[in-house]
Amino acid sequence: MNEILSALRAAGGDTTAIEVKSAAGGYPATTLESIGALANTPGGGVIVFGLDERSGFTATGIYDVQALKQRLGNDAQDFVPHVKCSIEDDEIDGRPVVIANVAECDPSFKPCTHISGKSWVRSYDGDFQLSDLERQGFLSNRSAPHFDTVPVSGTTAADLDVKGLAAWREAVAREERGGLGRFSGDALLRHGGVMTSDGELTVAGLLMLGEYPQTRFPRHVVHVARVEPDGSYRNARPLSGSIPVMLDAAMDWVAANIDYTTVSGSDGHLRDVPTFPLAVVRELVGNALVHRDLAPWSEGIAINLRLFRDKLVITNPGGLYGVTVNRLGREMISRSRNATLVSLGVKVSAPGGVRVVESLASGLIRVNAQLDDHGLPRPRFIDTGIQFTVILSVTEPGRKGLPVRPGKEPIQLMGQKQQAVLNALVEGGELGVPEISSRTGLSLVTVRRAVAELRTKGLVVTAAGGRGRTTTYAAK
Repeated sequence: MNEILSALRAAGGDTTAIEVKSAAGGYPATTLESIGALANTPGGGVIVFGLDERSGFTATGIYDVQALKQRLGNDAQDFVPHVKCSIEDDEIDGRPVVIANVAECDPSFKPCTHISGKSWVRSYDGDFQLSDLERQGFLSNRSAPHFDTVPVSGTTAADLDVKGLAAWREAVAREERGGLGRFSGDALLRHGGVMTSDGELTVAGLLMLGEYPQTRFPRHVVHVARVEPDGSYRNARPLSGSIPVMLDAAMDWVAANIDYTTVSGSDGHLRDVPTFPLAVVRELVGNALVHRDLAPWSEGIAINLRLFRDKLVITNPGGLYGVTVNRLGREMISRSRNATLVSLGVKVSAPGGVRVVESLASGLIRVNAQLDDHGLPRPRFIDTGIQFTVILSVTEPGRKGLPVRPGKEPIQLMGQKQQAVLNALVEGGELGVPEISSRTGLSLVTVRRAVAELRTKGLVVTAAGGRGRTTTYAAK
């Protein structure tokens, strides 16, 4: 229990693996959602009953310990497959607490679904009901993914970027003389995973070397935005093109929008230092581009990059494959969701001359080393199984009043679903709830809730409605 309390107080609130509920007034209404969400979370998690988060995790007591434990056990059995949940008793300051250890559901049976037909997933800002698209994401992860080798109907070598293709051919010939470099022409494209035997481009070939992949995959873009302290967006836009083009465009945007601090070097010269090392940002953006889920369910979901004054948040569809969060940055990782796409990225350079994949298997180890050198916290990784998020911060979690660098004020993250709705309105103009739901893949109920929250924050306004007309909304 002491370890759990230490983790909660260090984080300053619930974590993706630990949920706290008071239970002083009875069985918490959101317990069912938490059980399902943690069962679908890699590694599972813990629910602690009898603590109050708002008062610094002090013990509140439990209305009826035995009744709570009995209902908790019954709720765990109402999922398919049944949720494995071990229940323990403990005390804090003489008051009872109940600890429920929720085991992760076997990935081959995910998503773990309640008998009502509902499934939930946990994110860094709460538990959310899965949409139909998100359910497909879990189903597609039940076997090894090969979506990057799927042919793109109707494409040919004519859809490839001439300069990018030539540079890739030269790199292969120079660096793999005894292997792939032995081939040329269409044979090289086939053996290199760019083209199928039928002459159509693979998903990997089109995304990495295509002239304009968004003709076929319009939502395979990077949405960038600077988020101001009041929650408003600045310089928000989608970045398109092939993966190397989007990577360079994202870095140009970050360099233009990130905060800088003027420091004096050991040589006495002044220089501007960005909040986060740009090499670190490049590695993380590149990872999102090559490791995002390419299954059909995710085709309508973009990569999101949100730059705050004190943090950077990058989110991409698809969870980790063949590795867990606790191994990231600690050891060499060779497994990849998109093996063909990654192998192409090792030989493909962005327009600025830097390889898309610079450090195969060791990139995050280098990221940690660079952040250590700059006195910054290491990245925080959140894997929900169908979505992966990395957060760079200037402060350690739970130390909002102690910035690592001066002049950076902590602010609250906007919920991912609110961000998705706001993105849809920024891109689509005036939209009704059904249109927003179609663009984001969120349920109608979730969209209505997100719109209401965004209106409260002053980020969304009602554009039309009343007297029998469909209500539409617009970004302010």
